[in-house]
Amino acid sequence: MDKNFDAVIVGAGMGGLGAALEASRRGLKILLLEQHNLPGGFASSFIRGRFEFEPSLHQMPGFEPEKSSFEASKYLIQKAGLDIDFVPVPEAYRLILTDENLNIRVPFGIDNFIDTIEEAVPGSRDSVRQYMDLCREIRDCYLSLAGNRRVKGLQLFREYGNFIRTASVTATQVADHLGIPHKARSIMEAYWCYLGTPMDKLSFNVWSAMLISYIDNRAVIPRMRSHEISVAVIDKIRELGGEIRFNSKVTEIITRKRRVTGIRLSSGEEISCRRVISNASPTLVYNHLVYPRPLVPKAALRNINTRKHGVTLFAVYLGLNKDHKTLGLNDYSYIIAPHLDTVKLYDAAKSLNGSGALLAATCLNTAIPDTSPPGTSIVSLVSLYKGSAWTGVKPSDYFTTKRELADKMISQFEDTTGIRLRDSIEELEIATPQTFARYTGAYNGCVYGYELEPWDGVLPRILSEKRETYISGLYFCGGFSVRSHGFASSLNSGIAAVERILQEEKIRT
Repeated sequence: MDKNFDAVIVGAGMGGLGAALEASRRGLKILLLEQHNLPGGFASSFIRGRFEFEPSLHQMPGFEPEKSSFEASKYLIQKAGLDIDFVPVPEAYRLILTDENLNIRVPFGIDNFIDTIEEAVPGSRDSVRQYMDLCREIRDCYLSLAGNRRVKGLQLFREYGNFIRTASVTATQVADHLGIPHKARSIMEAYWCYLGTPMDKLSFNVWSAMLISYIDNRAVIPRMRSHEISVAVIDKIRELGGEIRFNSKVTEIITRKRRVTGIRLSSGEEISCRRVISNASPTLVYNHLVYPRPLVPKAALRNINTRKHGVTLFAVYLGLNKDHKTLGLNDYSYIIAPHLDTVKLYDAAKSLNGSGALLAATCLNTAIPDTSPPGTSIVSLVSLYKGSAWTGVKPSDYFTTKRELADKMISQFEDTTGIRLRDSIEELEIATPQTFARYTGAYNGCVYGYELEPWDGVLPRILSEKRETYISGLYFCGGFSVRSHGFASSLNSGIAAVERILQEEKIRT
């Protein structure tokens, strides 16, 4: 099956879909291979009884047509021309911190965001305003870099000096420098659970760009769950002439003299190609897929062993036989914890005994009332863990352990919100790190990619990308790549991989 593909894309997660879509838009001849029978990775859905569940946290930054933003949702609608019905999320989040007696609903919009924090923490307005202005400057610089790859260092200093000054500092250092009060900081940092690296180690540049993207542009969700995105992208790729094969697991990326020459499938079939874009992580690729194994560059192995794998998830999906208004579920997103000391929350995620430290809950029906049958509702409960927390669980104890943890999470939600769920549970499904490992092949079921410390944030990754190309013709996208994890970042990473191929190899399109 040698069709002289310009690129073979391994994995139809959001990064692989972005790469296949952009490559097809740019006239490249591509083959997209996916080991499962459905596209999307976490951008998917599954059915239990009469409920269709969303497996992910399920929201991404929206966009305002008049703004010069480069959000993934804008790319999908305006550039790729996809027919996706994005629905705005009503509020940023409801934050409940039990040890601090804090229960607050936080809105979108920078002015509204600042007003809400000032009302809860009088006297915080000026420092929070400086913080958000700085976040906006960092975001604007990223947008400038994305649109102009010829920007010089001196130009960056002149136009975005704070981007350079904060490139090597953590989010905690910036908040300390601006003197943001503790309580205000707790309210501002609730989105921390989307990144999972403690704030005292998290790259401020990464954190600030994410925070401002949500608060300034609101958040949106596709009406038919994230699977709507995956299906729309697949349809467009086929329309543009791209070739897609499901149930096709890549077992080897064949190389010769440190250059990609093809791939081999689990069926034994070999496909010749000079370029592979991998949605699978560098850890998986260099440890298991690159062939011949003994010739994997040692520098590549050192690189992946230096990086820290981020957190994974434990998720409980509930199909309830009462509607959300009857139950009192009036918020889309709940973030519940004793406190927002992210160092302690992160440490708690290293042990199963730390369950209950942080809980993120979502009720889809508050944004899309008919997302489940009439008179019903869907709630997802998610806790963060390090994959290593599960290594001591015996196979014989696995089912008991996950049911006990699910029971604790339901109790935590009920006790903190006063909303009773147990009496209305019609369907219940539990996903552990082992579930995600089995489905994605990720080490320890890691969902959050590599941790985003300043030395390994987005900017250092961009600057090191060429130097860290150990095999010619091998590119990466997805949550473990340069732009880190999340739907929007993963999609953009696939687009960036195609752009890099076009620039470096000057393929005729």
